Amino acid sequence: MTFEQIINEPTPTLVDFFATWCGPCKAMMPALETLKTEMGDQIRIIKIDVDKNTDLAVAQKVMGVPTLALFKNGKELWRQAGVMTAPGLKAVVLKYS
Repeated sequence: MTFEQIINEPTPTLVDFFATWCGPCKAMMPALETLKTEMGDQIRIIKIDVDKNTDLAVAQKVMGVPTLALFKNGKELWRQAGVMTAPGLKAVVLKYS
C-alpha cells in the first residue's frame, strides 16, 4: 500500500515521521507501542523515516522530527512536533476518531 492509500482508509492512522539518529524519536517508541496495545485495531500506526522518504517528508511539510500526524479518510485531523506520552496520544486519537 502507498502512503496515500493508507491515510485514505476509514481507520485512523497515526503517522510518526522520525529519523534513526533522533533521540526524541527513539523516546517515542514506548508510547507508540503502548498506544497500539491499548487501542488495537481502532488505530493504525505507521513510521516514516524522513531520511529514506525525503520526498514524502517534504510533501507533508515535516519540518522537524519527531512529527506525529493523525489522518482519517484522507484528511489530516491533527499534527504535532515533539515527544508525547501514550495517554496524551490516546486522548488525541479518541478526540478525532
